[in-house]
Amino acid sequence: MNTYFITGIGTDVGKTVVAAIVTEAMQADYWKPVQAGELQHTDTHSVEELISNSKSVMHEHSYALRTPMSPHAAAAIDGVHIDLEMIEEPETENHLVIEGAGGLLVPLNEQETILDLIKNNYKVIVVSRHYLGSINHTLLTLSELRSRGLEVSGIIFNGKAHPTTEHIIKKMGHVEEIGRIDEEAVIDKQVIKKYAEMFKPRLEAL
Repeated sequence: MNTYFITGIGTDVGKTVVAAIVTEAMQADYWKPVQAGELQHTDTHSVEELISNSKSVMHEHSYALRTPMSPHAAAAIDGVHIDLEMIEEPETENHLVIEGAGGLLVPLNEQETILDLIKNNYKVIVVSRHYLGSINHTLLTLSELRSRGLEVSGIIFNGKAHPTTEHIIKKMGHVEEIGRIDEEAVIDKQVIKKYAEMFKPRLEAL
C-alpha cells in the first residue's frame, strides 16, 4: 500500500481538490494532520463530500486549530504547542492520502515545518497553480524536497492551461506530470470522479 503526500507551492492552489481526486482514484484513506481554521467545515469534510467510493476512511486531525493562520501562530492563539511526536500516522491497511497545510515551509512550531512531516517512503505529489511567480515557487518547492533527500513522484497542474509555464517547470524541475485540472465552474463528485479516472493509471504507476 502507498502513502501519498499532497503538498502545494502555496496556499489556495488546489491541494484539497487534488487530495480528493487521489483519494477517489485509489479508494484511499485520507488524513490532514493539522487543520487551522474552518473547523465547522474542514478540508476533511470537503474531501468526504467530494468522493464517491465507500471504502475511503477519513482520519481525525492530530491538531485542529481555531484560527485560519500558519499552524504555529494558530496554535499559539489556542495555547497549544505542536509537537511532531504527537502527529502519528493513522494505522490502516489501505492506501493513505495525507494533505499538508499551505506550502512546504509553513511553520508548525519554531523549529519544524510541514516538510518535516514527509517521510522517505511517501509518494510526494506537488500541486502547482499558474500565477505570476508560480514558476519560481514551483521550482523552489521541488528543490527543497530534493534537498531533504525526498523523491518527487509527480506534479499536478491546476487551472487554465499555460503550456510554456508547464513545459519549463517539467524541464527545469525534472518532474513528471500526473495530469492537469481545468478551470472547472463547479467542483463536485462528478468532476472529482472524472479526474480520478483520468489520473488513476499514472497514480498506480508511481
